[in-house]
Amino acid sequence: MTVVLVLNSGSSSIKYQLLRMDDEVVLEGGTVERIGEAGEVPDHRAGIDAILASIDLTSPIAAVGHRVVHGGSRFTGPTLIDDEVDRAIDELSVLAPLHNPANLVGIRAAREALPDVPQVAVFDTAFHQTMPPEAYTYAIEPRLAEEHGIRRYGFHGTSHKYVSERAAAFLGRPLEELKTIVLHLGNGASACAVDGGRSVDTSMGMTPLQGLVMGTRSGDIDPAAVVALLRAGHSVDDIDALLNRRSGLLGLTGNGDMRDVQRAAAEGDQVAEAALAVYRHRIRHYVGAYAAQLGGLDAIVFTAGVGENNSLLRRRVLRGLEFMGVQVDPDRNEVQSRDARRISPDDAPVAVLVIPTAEELEIARQSLAAVGSVEILPDTP
Repeated sequence: MTVVLVLNSGSSSIKYQLLRMDDEVVLEGGTVERIGEAGEVPDHRAGIDAILASIDLTSPIAAVGHRVVHGGSRFTGPTLIDDEVDRAIDELSVLAPLHNPANLVGIRAAREALPDVPQVAVFDTAFHQTMPPEAYTYAIEPRLAEEHGIRRYGFHGTSHKYVSERAAAFLGRPLEELKTIVLHLGNGASACAVDGGRSVDTSMGMTPLQGLVMGTRSGDIDPAAVVALLRAGHSVDDIDALLNRRSGLLGLTGNGDMRDVQRAAAEGDQVAEAALAVYRHRIRHYVGAYAAQLGGLDAIVFTAGVGENNSLLRRRVLRGLEFMGVQVDPDRNEVQSRDARRISPDDAPVAVLVIPTAEELEIARQSLAAVGSVEILPDTP
């Protein structure tokens, strides 16, 4: 039996899954929380030890896969972690100061606890390294861009990769033939244009702040707005907190949970309805743009918490896109399921799908690929 442990380390928590890769089944999973708080788990090493003590280790762990948010331009695929990779992840913390340091603390604790087990870094940004220069380049002086690493990197790469491949399997078509738009809609949200299995454009940018409206992030905003706030006396830290933690649905309505905002709108709250209109407008903007970039469209796929579970949002986002061949079957759209499913009519020119994401499974697959120990199972419809 081939077993992989997947870890997603935050500043005060570690999410984990133990997966049996012979049939890709999750054996165990959970979260260690309140790391570093008084009377709780003292540090990440203690958190890793608690995880190892709680899981069944009758089969040896073939690899530990770590989610790492930012791989910059250097890391284009899953990477075995050694001291040099550890240093590189640390250096990239300047691009992801909220994420990479926390990811790295978990990596170091796991390397200490399991020194003989291969440790693999799987980067959120790696899938998007196939974007062409015209998609990832910002129109600023190349010297400054190079010096400070200013370019579009994109995130949610493991989700976009998994879901686009799963869509091809579901449709029974070769991945290389498909032009797909994946909408990963959760508290964090991003769109991705996938051409033949390769990311060619994505909505998040140098950081996860750019793009769609999110739970607490603004998404796209004129950079001059930041300059205006600076000139008005707001500090850099305050603006950073504003755009990342106090904007999006939370900034527009006072509530960052889509379910609560939608409930308020249904009860006649005009502020909530206006916020949802902004949210939907931004998604439609990217759907149209990516259909143009792809030069055609075979499938639109909804995934992540909001995308998978919110039938009203799906219906209203796609309303009026019939001219593109996009149609939604009302009955199919209302079905609640954890299975991959089609919500468009069978004969619609563009297949509209709902596919639950499985980022931990994708991390486990990529970790095994990096270790080279087993053949990764293909998706099945």
